[in-house]
Amino acid sequence: MNRLTVRLGRARLWHLAAIARILWSGAGTGKGAKARLSDLVLLARLVRAGRVRVLTASAGTQGFIIRDGARIHALYTHPRARRRGIGSRLLSEAQAGAQRLELWTGQDNRAARAFYARHGFYSARLSNGAGNDDGLPDVQMIWERNAP
Repeated sequence: MNRLTVRLGRARLWHLAAIARILWSGAGTGKGAKARLSDLVLLARLVRAGRVRVLTASAGTQGFIIRDGARIHALYTHPRARRRGIGSRLLSEAQAGAQRLELWTGQDNRAARAFYARHGFYSARLSNGAGNDDGLPDVQMIWERNAP
């Protein structure tokens, strides 16, 4: 595996543009200017609240995770940094400080579901997507430190 020299730490406001670019690269097309502005406002609030951790390297911000207690709201890596252990490192840090973690991901996002399963998450329940921003079917995944 190709390793990068990286630093993992709390996101600062100067990371905001890079975090947004990574988020939008994983979210597909179709977001208008108003939706992107809303994303930036929310991301700025989350960064100020200390809920965002970033992994940076000489090439810049490589990935980020947004957490609120046991809930992981987002974990994204830069497209050029995928398959280099960035997401695993972000997730491992979250697991090290938790007894339980939960998240939601798209039912059709097989890559994400497989990634989380490799890290000990299991599918807990399915939803029709009525409660998420995209209105797409999703799955709740849970990790527990002392799971059998």
